[in-house]
Amino acid sequence: MHMRTTLEFKGATNLILEKAIELGLARSKTEAIRLGVFALNKEYRLVKDLEMELVARKLQKEEAEMKRKGIKSLSEEKALAPYRREHGP
Repeated sequence: MHMRTTLEFKGATNLILEKAIELGLARSKTEAIRLGVFALNKEYRLVKDLEMELVARKLQKEEAEMKRKGIKSLSEEKALAPYRREHGP
């Protein structure tokens, strides 16, 4: 899922973002915000296992798309069958 947002920063928030760029911590305000989001997750463990959550969401999206199109998933045996025939038992 993607989200586009327009933000306006003034005062202390803008100063912090500019300082992050000035010190070379980030190349842009957008990158500094992205780093801040990751720091927020690190501090509060909002998403415990980020990689697993991303994989689970991707699988849910794929399953919903397959269901919408009426496509059934293959069993492991059926999916691997062509490769087993090519390379032998």
